[in-house]
Amino acid sequence: MYRSTPLAMEFCWKHRVEFGETDMAGIVHFTNYFRYMEMAEHAFLRSIGLSVHAENDGTVVSWPRLRAECSFKASLAFEDEVHVRLAVREKTDRTITYDFRFFKDGERLVATGSTTAICVSIRGSERSMAAIPIPDWIHEKLGGEVA
Repeated sequence: MYRSTPLAMEFCWKHRVEFGETDMAGIVHFTNYFRYMEMAEHAFLRSIGLSVHAENDGTVVSWPRLRAECSFKASLAFEDEVHVRLAVREKTDRTITYDFRFFKDGERLVATGSTTAICVSIRGSERSMAAIPIPDWIHEKLGGEVA
């Protein structure tokens, strides 16, 4: 079993705001911040050789959300470059919590957010999900201590 532990893992993902991500006021629609968090998470997992939806030894493992939040401090607009800094705040035996900081052009903080995902296995043609402990092959790539 793995104990809940803060981790010193940080990852930066960069994205140029597309016109279709803006609203009638010309600013990034708030829902896109949640998409940016998800895209940063996927890029992070790929960078350490994982995927948000992976198969190992016949078991499909995925990471649905238990919680997601975002607070806004300033806006982003078309053509702005947003730097999303992901930090793994905590990992328990079944969950991972990420913190996100959004910077306009890499300097000005425009938003903060967090998500908590739970490790699940997906089984059968009905694709039923069940929470499972984070498998060792994933735990090792994410780092942290064993209890």
